[in-house]
Amino acid sequence: MSDLGLSAVKAYGGVAQTIGGMAGGKAAGGVTGPDFGALLNSAVGSLSKAGSTAETAVTNAAMGKGDLVDVVTAVSAAEATMETVIAVRDEVIKAYQEIMRMPI
Repeated sequence: MSDLGLSAVKAYGGVAQTIGGMAGGKAAGGVTGPDFGALLNSAVGSLSKAGSTAETAVTNAAMGKGDLVDVVTAVSAAEATMETVIAVRDEVIKAYQEIMRMPI
C-alpha cells in the first residue's frame, strides 16, 4: 500500500477511535446497540489487512514464490474493501451535510 493510502487508513482509524470514545457504546435514550465507532474502526482495519495481504501476494509473486492468481485475488479483495469503506464514508458525509442543513 502506498504511503498516501496508509496515511488515509491511519486517519480513518483515528476518526473511528474518536467517534468510538465519544459514543461509549450507547445510543441516545440509553438503548445499547452496535457502536458506530467500533464498526468504522473494524472496516478500516479490514481495509488495512486487505492491503497488507495484497502487498504480500505481490511481493511473493515478484520473488517467484507466489502465483499470479493469488495476486489478482488479493488485489481484487483489497479494491472491493476500499470501495466499501469509501461508500460508507460518502454516506456519512451526506448524512452530516443533511444534519448541518437542518434549521435549529
